[in-house]
Parts: sequence; C-alpha cells; structure tokens
Amino acid sequence: MLSANGVTIRFGKRVLFEDVTIQFGKGNCYGIIGANGAGKSTFLKVLSGEIEPSKGDVSLNKGERISVLKQDHFAFEEYSVMDTVIMGNKELYDIMKEKEKIYAKPDFSEEDGMKAAKLEERFSELDGWNAESDAAIILNNLGIAPENHYKFMKEIEARDKVKVLLAQSLFGNPDVLLLDEPTNDLDLKSINWLQDFLIDFENTVIVVSHDRYFLNKVCTHIADVDFGKIKVYPGNYDFWYESSQLALKQARDQNKKKEEKIKELQDFIARFSANASKSKQATSRKKTLEKIELEEIKPSNRKYPYVDFKPDREPGKEILQVKNLSKTIEGVKVLDKLCFDVKQGDKIAFLADNELAKTVLFQIIAGELEPDEGELIWGTTITKDYFPKDNNYLFNTDENVTEWLRKYSKDPDETYVRSFLGRMLFSGDEALKQVKVLSGGEKVRCVLSKMMLSGANFLLFDEPTNHLDMESITSVNEGMKRFIGNILFTSHDHELTQTVANRIIDLKENGKVIDREVTYNQYLGIE
Repeated sequence: MLSANGVTIRFGKRVLFEDVTIQFGKGNCYGIIGANGAGKSTFLKVLSGEIEPSKGDVSLNKGERISVLKQDHFAFEEYSVMDTVIMGNKELYDIMKEKEKIYAKPDFSEEDGMKAAKLEERFSELDGWNAESDAAIILNNLGIAPENHYKFMKEIEARDKVKVLLAQSLFGNPDVLLLDEPTNDLDLKSINWLQDFLIDFENTVIVVSHDRYFLNKVCTHIADVDFGKIKVYPGNYDFWYESSQLALKQARDQNKKKEEKIKELQDFIARFSANASKSKQATSRKKTLEKIELEEIKPSNRKYPYVDFKPDREPGKEILQVKNLSKTIEGVKVLDKLCFDVKQGDKIAFLADNELAKTVLFQIIAGELEPDEGELIWGTTITKDYFPKDNNYLFNTDENVTEWLRKYSKDPDETYVRSFLGRMLFSGDEALKQVKVLSGGEKVRCVLSKMMLSGANFLLFDEPTNHLDMESITSVNEGMKRFIGNILFTSHDHELTQTVANRIIDLKENGKVIDREVTYNQYLGIE
C-alpha cells in the first residue's frame, strides 16, 4: 500500500497543499483533479519520490514497486522499443543486461557461473522468460506494429513514442501505477484499450487527467486538490462534480433546514448508486456512497468561466450545402469531392483518419482557405464564427486583453467589456495583460469570448478544449449543449462529443465518408 503521511508542499511562500494524509488502497483507481497550478502533477512527483515534500513523508510497503509514466518522449532515443518497455521494471531489465554481459565473456569462470545462477533465479521469479512476449502484447494493443518492436526509439514517429512510454509504465504488473495525462496524443482505439486495462488492473492506480469520460470509466475514487488540501471521495468524476455542485448550491442557501439538505443529498446518492453497476467495484462503492453525509462534501472554490453562445437571430431552414469539396495540401489530397448538407438543429462532430482533413475543412468553411474544387452554399440567415485549432495568429498584436476584445464587441464601452471579461475569469489586472504573453488556456478563453460577442448562429470549433483546465472544459461543454444554432466541431474530449453531437461525420483516408445521425457512443457501438 502507498501512503502519504502529513505531506506539505511549499514553494517559497506559496503552499500548494498542507498536511495531506491519504492511503491508496489496492484495487482502487484514484483520479487526481484540481485547477491548473493546484499541484496535481507535483503530488504525483512527490508520490514517486521525484520531489521531496517540504514536510511529511511517503511510504510504500516493502517489496512493492511503483511505475511512473515518463513525460520526456526523447529520453530513450538510443534504446530499442522493446528494451524501453522492459525498462519499466528496472530490476528485471538490469538482470537481463547483467546476464548478457556475463554470458558474453570469453573467459567465463566458475565465479561467473555462480553469479549467473543467482541472476537466473531472480530472473525467473520476475517472470523474465515472458518479458518480451508480455511487452509485445502491450505494444500491439497500443497500436505499435510488430515490425517496430526492435527499432530504436529515434526511428519511430513521435506519436508512437508516447505509446511506448505508456507501455513502459504498464509493463510488469507494478504494485502502484502513477499516470499523468495518459490519454494525451492517444488515438481512440488506444484509449479504449487503456480504459479496459485499468478497469481490470488489480493493483493501485493514481491518475491525473482532463478527460472526464476517461475518469468516469476507470476511477473508483476522486482525490480533489482544493482549499490547500487533498480530499478523497468515493465514486467517479461525475459523482464528485454533481455532489460538489449540490453542496455549493446548498451552501448558498443557509436557511434550509439541515434535514432537507441531507434528504436532497441522499436522494442524489440513491440515483447515482442505481447506475453504479456500470463501474468497477460497484457493490462496495454503493455501500460507501450510502454512508456519505452532506458535511463530508465541501463546495469547490474553483472558478468556472461563464460560457454562453446566444445568436442574434435564429437560423432559417436553409443552413449550408457542401458540394464536391476537394483540397490538396503539399501534394496530399486531404479532401476529395466531399459532400454533405447541414440541417436545422444539427450539431455535427467530425472524425477523420487524417487530423489535417478536419482542420482544412473547417478553414474552408470559415472562409480562411479556398478549396481547389467545389462550393459552399449558405442560407441567407446564417452568420458564422470560428474557433481555430491554432489561434496564435489572432494575438499577433501589442493590445491588452480589453483592447483586443473591444474590437469584437458591439458595445465598445470599456466597463461592458471588462464586465464580460470578468465572467471569463479575466478580472482586475488580468484584463490589462498583453495578449501576446497569454498562456494557451487564456488565449482559448479570449477566442471563446469573441465568439460569444459575435451573436453568430453557426459556430465552428476545431479542438476548443485544448489547453483548458477541467472547469473551463465543463463550461465550454455546457455552453455548446445550450446553443440553439448549428455547430460543427472536432474534439478529442469524449464527454463533450457524446453530449453535444447529434450527428457524426467520419472522413476516411480512402475517401469514404460515413455520415450518421447518432450520438458518439452509438457511433462507436458502446451503448
């Protein structure tokens, strides 16, 4: 068992969290959540031993092993893919290399033989004879082709390096598995396999992720970094979020009787528990949930931006016809005679084998790129706005945030613009920062503000949740769900795609287009 005992982390005068005591039980998966900068990744580094706490200590049962998902994708360039994976169990890898060195000696002695015998015994205890086949199974499941297993890491593509490092962390059945954003840069098939792997994993998992669907699928507990503390709640992310919002709502109304508050929470827990059969360890989780009282759930002090897109006019019946659209980029045809119509009420999620195809399509629809062939026929009532995947070109100016947003506001009054920015978490001096020095997440909130002020009834979003924290992702998700106009979007956020889209268009590399009026889960065949 892994335990944090009275752990405090300080950087100068800043305290990330203080006096944290948690025991991480076997068979559980803990999702670490918190605002950007709260200390989620730092806490994982404390648990792994990479960072020493300012106070307190971390303990692990004798003989148990921690495995960590490495973040440096270029740290193993001179090693083979197979060796890199097996390095996930350092003791086993060291024994393998020591054996090779001894057996390669031209003057093999009796002493060498005795040493080799001891190494062979430990090698067998660590299931070393199955190491390469076990590693190959993980690599295959993550989409690394067998012909790449013995290539050097420097010879494989960057997206495959990510998968190899994930395979390294999963290799060898570690007692504790620490994963920081494991779904980043993974394709859907790999994510689904990882979810199943973690659901079936019998030891301890501690994971940081912004993917709400992933956290809901794999987590038995949520560890919330808030108020300078880390508090563990049973259940998945949805349970934590709904109960936190309920506690916040009730905290705002101090006149309610305590009995009414408790009854409301109990009713909510009962509804949630009815669905617990879909999750790991459902029976024990349900029993734990039924014991929770209101006082145990504190309202979060994290801030959610207010994202709400209101069109100036509702769209008419004619929206958009895309006819025979073709485009070649650097000699590669990414769109080939693409045809589809957008109808009233459509919120369409676009998938593609080639990521560039989606971005090029959106650039053409937004009017930022001309097609080689084909045409767009717009309805007369349609006004559009666009969220580009790469938005840096919008911020190549010396303006501050208020000046930048004022250009897009029908009401140029500074008080109005500053008030609007406040809702998007740019308060006080934050609204006077130069836009070119903004972080990725701050730029996203600026572009979202611009789109909200546009009054457009047709919105294009190309990966709008990139760079955002969980709170902002949740707000964008809710804003897109409420919007009464048309949306075309791409997103790697499963929850957002599932809850917003009523239609899926999948652009295949062979030129085939799959167009279905279904939810994302229905399209994937998982409901």
